[in-house]
Amino acid sequence: MDLIINARQAGRKHALIEKQKIVIDDLPVNPSLRNLLAAVVKQQVNAYNDKPSEKNLLPFLSKEQVADQAGTGKVGFGSIYNENKADMAKAQETAMQAYEDGLFAVFADEEELQGLDRTFVLRPDTVITFIRLTFLAGSIW
Repeated sequence: MDLIINARQAGRKHALIEKQKIVIDDLPVNPSLRNLLAAVVKQQVNAYNDKPSEKNLLPFLSKEQVADQAGTGKVGFGSIYNENKADMAKAQETAMQAYEDGLFAVFADEEELQGLDRTFVLRPDTVITFIRLTFLAGSIW
C-alpha cells in the first residue's frame, strides 16, 4: 500500500516532509495507530539500513541540489557517518514510547489519531501527518 506522509514541527512555517509517498507492504485496511507506527518505522529503518555508506574523497553538490535543499533549511551531502545499522525492534519501541510521552501527534487527513490500539479507516488518498510537538521551557522567576 502506498502512504502519503507529511511531517511538520509545531511553530515552523515549512514542513519537514511534504507529501512524500512511501510503500508499506503489510498494513491492513483498518490498522491501529500501533500498526501504522510500526510499519512506518520498519520502512524507514529498512531505507536507512539499505543506504550505501560510501565515502567520497571530494563531495560536491550541483547548484540545483543546493537550491532544492535550501528550501528545507538544511543543505548537506546526505552522508551517513555512523556505520552502525539501526535496530528495528529498538526503533519501534522508541517510536511507541515517544507517542505515549506526547512528543508527537498523528493525524489521518484532518482527524487526530488518539490511542495506540484504536483503529481507523485507511484509504489510498489518506494523508498521514506526523507533528513533532515542542515543549516550552521556562522558570517561575
